[in-house]
Amino acid sequence: MATTDTQRAIDAVWRIESARIVAVVARMVRDVGVAEELAQDALVAALEHWPVDGLPDNPGAWLMTTAKHRALDRLRQDALHARKQQELGADLDALQASVVPDFVDALDAARQDDIGDDLLRLIFTACHPVLGTEARVALTLRLLGGLSTDEIARAFLAPEATIAQRIVR
Repeated sequence: MATTDTQRAIDAVWRIESARIVAVVARMVRDVGVAEELAQDALVAALEHWPVDGLPDNPGAWLMTTAKHRALDRLRQDALHARKQQELGADLDALQASVVPDFVDALDAARQDDIGDDLLRLIFTACHPVLGTEARVALTLRLLGGLSTDEIARAFLAPEATIAQRIVR
């Protein structure tokens, strides 16, 4: 019985906090897909620990902290991989010669633009004009609304596989 209550509590906390967790982690790792993965890793950790240890005092903060720690680990791992690639003889001069400076400068400037609100940044990402309208709506409902792929598919009156493809793209 206690496990069922714990499962319900985890589900409720996840529905409430998942969009904010994904938004904060996406800002850290600059990749929404990776951010969702890391947030779900934090959820898995909660599913493993909370039934045994009990619910923490602030479950949302626990999930956020766990996701941030996973993001920092991922960033450290990426940095280590980058250093190893350099050690293996990556020729930086050749790489820089193949990059168009104006485009790279503009891209770096766009990345440095601080929106100031992680959820707002995630909304802009989900509503990027490169995505089709239906894909934008599905991605927004998934990331910010916390709806499952099945729930979105029912709302669109479309097969779940179709909606899953829109979200993945």
